[in-house]
Formats: sequence, C-alpha cells, structure tokens
Amino acid sequence: MAETVLRALVLSGVILGWAALAPAAEGDKKVEDGKYFDKDGIPTYNVTAEGKVDWFTFSGFRRYHSECHVCHGPDGLGSTYAPALVDSLKTLDFGTFQEITANGRQQTGASGNSVMPAFGTNRNVMCYLDDLYIYLKARSDNALQRGRPGQRENQPDANKEYETACMAQ
Repeated sequence: MAETVLRALVLSGVILGWAALAPAAEGDKKVEDGKYFDKDGIPTYNVTAEGKVDWFTFSGFRRYHSECHVCHGPDGLGSTYAPALVDSLKTLDFGTFQEITANGRQQTGASGNSVMPAFGTNRNVMCYLDDLYIYLKARSDNALQRGRPGQRENQPDANKEYETACMAQ
C-alpha cells in the first residue's frame, strides 16, 4: 500500500484532524485505505453497477441528511430556502466546496439575500467534509439515485481511527 501523506485540517483556527492526501492517481481512480480518488487526487465515489457504494459515499449520505438537508432539501435537490447542491456540484470544484462549507457565504442579488452559514467549527460537518462532497458529487453526476444507498462497503479501519481522532479534537 502506498504511503499516504497527511496534513492537518485547519479551518477557522481550529485543528479538526488529519486528512489524507492521495498519492498521484493512475487511470480513472486510485483507492487508498478504502477511499477513492480521481486522477487529480480529489476524493470521489465508487458506485457499482449493482448500486453498492463505497463507505465514504454512504457516510456522506448520512452526514448530509443529518446536517444539510434542512436547507438544501432531501438528496441535495434544493428548496425554496437554499440551492440544489446536485446542480451546484456540476461546476463547483472541491476546494471551493470546502471553502464555502467552512467559511460560509453571503450573496446579494435581484432575488434577495442568500446566506450559507459557516460550519468551520462544527465537527459533525468538518470531520466528514470529504464524505459530504463525495456523496453530493455522486448525486450530481447521476451515479447515485435518490434515497438511502441499499448496499455499502464496510468502514475501513483507517477511517475509524481518523474519525475517532477528529471528533476528539
């Protein structure tokens, strides 16, 4: 197994844990400790033809419906209050997604004000930021249908350790 480079996840002045930086990917996807990465090292989903998802897509589904769906609607489809993230992630890159989620954003336009609160100190969001992105990207790319994924891979041991450390910060 290739050695993983780690970096501290620091947002809003709080060290929230360690995030894995994937080694350079070859081909379409690279898998490291059960997490999939695209050729650019960005976390991505893995959904089989039978509909089985990787652990991180499943975790993202759970975290999204715990923290985000109140504003952004079920399955990322949006609401009258907040935009459809399945549409936003068609053009929003991973770095911008991280920045907006951590720091929030306020926009003023012809239709009024739009405010996305900052979640940079919310461990229930920040410890699972990759997972949220992975789930929403799968939905955005139509790789995952609405609703709870029926089958999933088991949680990798390395992720259990990361999760424990991140939530304990």
